[in-house]
Amino acid sequence: MDFLANINWAAPSWDLFIILFFVVAAFLYGLSLGRDRVIVILVSIYMALAIVNTAPYLSSFNAEISYNNASIFNVTVFVGIFIVLFFLLSRGALLKTLGGSASNGSWWQSMIFSFFHVGLILSILMSYLPQATVNHVSAGMRNLFISDPARFFWLVAPIIMMVLIRKKKEEV
Repeated sequence: MDFLANINWAAPSWDLFIILFFVVAAFLYGLSLGRDRVIVILVSIYMALAIVNTAPYLSSFNAEISYNNASIFNVTVFVGIFIVLFFLLSRGALLKTLGGSASNGSWWQSMIFSFFHVGLILSILMSYLPQATVNHVSAGMRNLFISDPARFFWLVAPIIMMVLIRKKKEEV
């Protein structure tokens, strides 16, 4: 409640934008995409993150770009790879396997997966930002999305949720 009381609506901070994006995006994703699509998006995010973090020539190409554009380059490459993977996976066997039935999961499953999806995206994107930009965000937001324990949480929590929350088996 202290956070809400201390908001300056005339001059909103980065923290307010991050929280509003987190809440609105999680809610809209959960309602519009459905559980199976959100899981395909999560898998695409993990694959894009693995590619961006381990691509052998990406770091040498990134070193040739000036420091300020390096973070933009990383974010752009991550988002580009993520979009390509999402479209490839959503048309392929993964979505057909997940979405084999007419059921798309319950609304609460979609909301939980979208919550972790948006948290993971924010954590990844904020980790690619330069330190000067990250310093404009409060320590609480850095601890929630960028710190090592937070990054680990946002990487592992969706996997745990995928294991714990299963689709109902179809009745024969």
